[in-house]
Amino acid sequence: MTKIPFGPTYEEMLHPSKIEPSIRKKALKAKDNELDPLNLFNITWRKEDNTIHKIVLPKALTGVDANIVVLLGKDFPSGSHKVGPAYSTLIEGAVDGTIVPGKHRILGPSTGNFGIGVSYICNLMHYDATVIMPDNMSKERYTRIKQYGADLELTPGSESDVILTLEKTFEMAKDENNVSLAQFELLPNYRFHRYVTGHSLIEAVKGIGNSRIACFTSAPGSAGTLGAGDQIKKAFPEAKIAALEPYECPTLSEGGRGQHRIEGIGDKMCTLIHNVLNTDFIAKIKDEQSVRGLKIIEEGQDVLVENGLSEEEAKSLQGLFGISSICNILGAIKMAKFLKLGPEDNIVTVATDGPDRYGSVLKDVDKRYLEVEDFVLDRWFKDHFIGAVPKDVLDTRVESEKARLFRQKESDWLKFGYSRDYLNQMKEMAFWDDEYNKVFTYNERIKAMREES
Repeated sequence: MTKIPFGPTYEEMLHPSKIEPSIRKKALKAKDNELDPLNLFNITWRKEDNTIHKIVLPKALTGVDANIVVLLGKDFPSGSHKVGPAYSTLIEGAVDGTIVPGKHRILGPSTGNFGIGVSYICNLMHYDATVIMPDNMSKERYTRIKQYGADLELTPGSESDVILTLEKTFEMAKDENNVSLAQFELLPNYRFHRYVTGHSLIEAVKGIGNSRIACFTSAPGSAGTLGAGDQIKKAFPEAKIAALEPYECPTLSEGGRGQHRIEGIGDKMCTLIHNVLNTDFIAKIKDEQSVRGLKIIEEGQDVLVENGLSEEEAKSLQGLFGISSICNILGAIKMAKFLKLGPEDNIVTVATDGPDRYGSVLKDVDKRYLEVEDFVLDRWFKDHFIGAVPKDVLDTRVESEKARLFRQKESDWLKFGYSRDYLNQMKEMAFWDDEYNKVFTYNERIKAMREES
């Protein structure tokens, strides 16, 4: 039987300092060779000195008193934090024996970053892979997936048509030789983010403001990242969780349908692993504002300086964010105003990836507008960052809204073979806590598997 390349436990992804020192040293050196399997041990929110990859946004950028703290995902192997759930889902399947090397082809339903992560992880762990995704995403995503060796299976449409991707994956998974790393429905995604991302966010605010988290904002693609909010609420019960979605495709807030440009979020469903019990608000963000925001940060350095940022601050922002990251930041600004947060309060969010996979999208901005000079960027900056208004926010803490979201989940998932009884279990926090606690069992099982490799 083919041996499974080993990798980190959940605990080691949260605290890489706990990795055996010689392996940790080799893994850090392996960053120079992206396809060295030791890079599995670099799946973490932490830098080499074990501090968190983060930035506290300049208040001249946000225009709010609250501190907005952003975890940075661009330095994960493959360039996005989505590689964490891809690895977690694969390693749990390997430990459980449901994924067998040399036998199974891995399927990765995605709109981009998770597919890149699946292709990358399968390259390192020696599995064949097929990524299933819409055919109208940024070309950089397709290039990166092929670069890591996965095949592509494209379905019609864009981000808002991901249901077609799920249907295609569902059909392909009927072949016993195919196993789907179904990010929208498999709970290793939730476990990774609740344990690794959640605890990292909690640590990230230490020494900032009151060292507590008042609000966590994240746009759900798979909704895995929102799982971090469950751990945040354990540490700070007063914290509010805001799910962000495209104004042009408000599925969670309105059950709506439409197309939008924020790649990686707003997939026209209430995903199976979205714990709506802990979603306090749903805020809508316009897709064009997110695209323009990235344009400003990447190409509007003079505009930022003219609006109060230092040259050092403006330069430090370049290369950190992708489009969905800007959406998360705009959502944090909106919620800071909506909740009337002050200088001691902290809002946290995540930057899923960097700008490297959006070059074609930024070029498209130039094509779509007659002028993209500094005076235009200046107007966009004042409108979208400083001028963000606290509207289009839905309070989902009331029972009627929870019931509506559960009905949406039933509509989306009963057709994929999940029972109503299983879905009803998700209406109790005990279900999510039990799933989270499996982290500790998998820690031991991954260690045991590693020793046998």
